[in-house]
Amino acid sequence: MTPKVEAFGLSVCTCIRLRKAARRVSLVYDRHLEPFGLTITQYSLLAHLKTLDGTSIRELAETLIMDPTTLTRNLRPLERRDLLVMALDGRDRRARRLQLTAAGLAMLAKARPAWAEAQRHVWAAFGGTETRTLNTALDRLLERLTA
Repeated sequence: MTPKVEAFGLSVCTCIRLRKAARRVSLVYDRHLEPFGLTITQYSLLAHLKTLDGTSIRELAETLIMDPTTLTRNLRPLERRDLLVMALDGRDRRARRLQLTAAGLAMLAKARPAWAEAQRHVWAAFGGTETRTLNTALDRLLERLTA
């Protein structure tokens, strides 16, 4: 490590390490999902909407720890592809309710084996025990940073 880089604490920065790892892992998933025209972010949004049917943008943003504007920007391409709808909330006209379309459900089902293959790829590269340990540690970190 060069002294200049070390002076800024980059070699010990947890955030930078997490972001680098996230980008590298995302590339693996993106490559597997590419034949379906999806990124891991888009696949994740579809998967969340399958379980959180009818959720609002605000609620989904909170679940994903995302800014609502960024989330909306990520939802738009899926809406244009008719994989989801953003309908007005009957109780609050400022809010939008999100639902997968039949095409969205079908896409999620078609892409799931590719996602599973990416999952196996990461597990093989890192090891099952280490991956479980990492996932547990990340869950604990998220919980503690939220508290």
